[in-house]
Amino acid sequence: MSNPLVEIQKYGQSIWYDNIRRGIITSGKLQKMIDEDGLLGVTSNPAIFEKAIVGSHDYDQAIKALIAQGAASATAIYENLGINDIQWATDVLYPVYQRTGARDGYVSFEVSPYLAHDTDGTVKDARRLYAAIGRDNVLIKVPGTPEGMPAITQIIADGISVNVTLLFSVDQYEACANAYLEGLEKLIARGGKPAKVASVASFFISRIDSLVDSKLEKLLAGTTDAAKRSRIEKLIGQVAVANAKIAYASYQNLVATPRWKALAAKGAQSQRVLWASTSTKNPKYPKTKYVDDLIAPDTVNTVPEDTFAEYREHGHPRPAMEEHFDAQVVEARELMKSLETVGISMKECTDALLADAVKKFCDPFDQLLGSIEKKRQLLHAA
Repeated sequence: MSNPLVEIQKYGQSIWYDNIRRGIITSGKLQKMIDEDGLLGVTSNPAIFEKAIVGSHDYDQAIKALIAQGAASATAIYENLGINDIQWATDVLYPVYQRTGARDGYVSFEVSPYLAHDTDGTVKDARRLYAAIGRDNVLIKVPGTPEGMPAITQIIADGISVNVTLLFSVDQYEACANAYLEGLEKLIARGGKPAKVASVASFFISRIDSLVDSKLEKLLAGTTDAAKRSRIEKLIGQVAVANAKIAYASYQNLVATPRWKALAAKGAQSQRVLWASTSTKNPKYPKTKYVDDLIAPDTVNTVPEDTFAEYREHGHPRPAMEEHFDAQVVEARELMKSLETVGISMKECTDALLADAVKKFCDPFDQLLGSIEKKRQLLHAA
């Protein structure tokens, strides 16, 4: 029986796993997913590490050892545990990295969430983490805030591969793509090798529908006009995918430019769009919606644990964004105009989502450090 997670590769998309935990690596599960499910990469974030470290006993022995070695702070313990996990995962995925010519086989690790609005701090942290991990197939995650964009350019110019995260708007994506090109140009100007540098632009999906749908439902409850109700109803559950299609159209336009072709001729890799936040939050939607609807050449979908298992059993791979894509983009742009006509600003929504996302990355990090400190004290006393 065919595996939908493997079948997707026929359409040019790579599936990465939005989850990491020491037990997945040491048990052989990660290798099994590579062998049987065609897994091509792994992403992580503070919330994932918080769940892994605090929600299991996988790390207790390691924490005890670090305490014995003199690790005095929760931050030092977290970084040691996280970096070790990333190193092990990158080693498991290194054959994928080699087989795909450095296109896949990556594991992502994030700069401190506290640096989301600090350009210089982000650059310094990226350099430090990249050196500490010491693996070619690591992507340093950098948030796509206004302050993050110049940091991305500098980090790429340093020859460090980057996963740009927290992208919600098409404008944000285009700024990120431009930052990547500038970084490549600077790297080449100083004699660096662009073929050894990779990047993905992580464009968030389900959070957009969650916010926009809530606003649409509120509008629907407040109007009795039949024509307006019909317009509103047609928008529910459609905005996130439409937004993604417009971003992907921007990607296609970019790789057709003379600027990009000049970089590609020197060995540069294109910065693929990565669909992030692809679990459905609304139980009314199919659990595989944000995988099935977003299959496109030269893209990545990073899939959370539950969605990964669901897609293995019930996915329906098809060239969703290849068939009549120009017409799909026209339809997506019309849908965005309709959103504005019913009184919802997409810019206000994406600005709010970015601000909230930065907070949501800091909060789990605070919880993670607090929980590690409690565990450190308990294990130290044991």
